[in-house]
Amino acid sequence: MKKNPSAILTTITAAIICIIIAGLYRFNSTNKIDSPALSVSVDVKNSSYIIDGETFTLADGKSEKEITPGSATKHIVSIFGEPVYGDLNNDGIDDAAIMLVSNPGGSGTFYYAVLAIATGSTYTTTNTLLLGDRIAPQTVEIHDGRAVFNYVERLANEPMTTKPSVGKSLWIHYDIKDGNIGEFVKDFEGEADPNRMTLDMKKWVWVKTQMNDGKVITPKMDGKFTLTFNKDGSVNMGTDCNSMGGKYTLNGKTLTFGQMMSTMMYCEGSQEQEFGSALNEVSSYQFTSKGELILEIKMDSGAIIFR
Repeated sequence: MKKNPSAILTTITAAIICIIIAGLYRFNSTNKIDSPALSVSVDVKNSSYIIDGETFTLADGKSEKEITPGSATKHIVSIFGEPVYGDLNNDGIDDAAIMLVSNPGGSGTFYYAVLAIATGSTYTTTNTLLLGDRIAPQTVEIHDGRAVFNYVERLANEPMTTKPSVGKSLWIHYDIKDGNIGEFVKDFEGEADPNRMTLDMKKWVWVKTQMNDGKVITPKMDGKFTLTFNKDGSVNMGTDCNSMGGKYTLNGKTLTFGQMMSTMMYCEGSQEQEFGSALNEVSSYQFTSKGELILEIKMDSGAIIFR
């Protein structure tokens, strides 16, 4: 049977088009897989960090945000010194320990600890942990697979006008399961010994309040709510708004707070009242082998957990 030349030409043309399309698809697919844009190595100086629920994306180690649109006052977040590199999650890859400085435009200068965990050619940043306001930062180091932040702070009852004079080394624990960081009690390697722990051994940071009816309250801002017991029977509390203080009384494991006073600043959305009200209901305390302080609420109704 004689074939139509125009039909043959049409078939050949269609085949050529299919080959070209297939080639283009294969080229684009290969380019897509190998594209450097999909495997960019992220420098920790150009990563994003979350401070008090707000994201700051650094450019060459610094971020500047207007406090309000058009405002000349800016919230500046930057890296203090240089990041320190070492394996922090035992996978053989160097991670980074970083100290951040936050200047929100007021009188405070806040310092934070944060880790950047290497995942292939990129870094995943952890939550930030508040070190203090207007402390004297020193060095960041890595020892035994843990990040250590060294700085000088004031005594709990000293005003901000006092020059920091108390040296502190904060060891950081990285939780591989949830990717968060917290303070590691260096004196208690492995399991902590509750018999050696004391209320005035450190500044305690609120983790959560667990009620026996299943209700759980957690701080919206990491590291803001703190509890410091002093040897003279006084107690100092940090919150997301005001500073608080008062007295505490011990009788064995029985613990009560009294004569509580607070500055009177109003902060919208603050959890200060929830925190303070729960402390007023505390009846006793205990320590755990995880290095935690548990404040038990009256009538066996719940517990406030600190680390």
